[in-house]
Amino acid sequence: MRGLHADTGYLLYRLGLRSGQLFNTSLQESGLRLRHYAVLRFLATGEGALQRELSTRLGYDPSAIVGLVDDLEKLGFAERRPAPDDRRSRIVVLTENGRAFLRGTEAAGLRVTNELLAPLDQQERATLHALLLRITEDGLN
Repeated sequence: MRGLHADTGYLLYRLGLRSGQLFNTSLQESGLRLRHYAVLRFLATGEGALQRELSTRLGYDPSAIVGLVDDLEKLGFAERRPAPDDRRSRIVVLTENGRAFLRGTEAAGLRVTNELLAPLDQQERATLHALLLRITEDGLN
């Protein structure tokens, strides 16, 4: 394993897997997964988004977005509405129930983060966060 642990990309991959597992476990009662949560969090940052924008910004396949939004609509957490500038297009909007759900998951998200980053002190956590932001700004937007 020593060779793998020398590879930063592999370590990030493993950390991402662990983070996803922990977060999915925390969401288990709701029936949602991390992918649903990501859509909700993205929608909470604005006034809605086209499904193709969700696909692009979150890095999910367009067909996956359709299913995720369908799931969120069934739960009353999101809804599709006509786009203001093009009535043929539909935007996905977070509902008040979706906002309430997100508020209810804040503590679970903090617990997951604290579990993952337990070996780091506050300054190290801040440094890691700043570095991850820098990396994602350059390559994942």
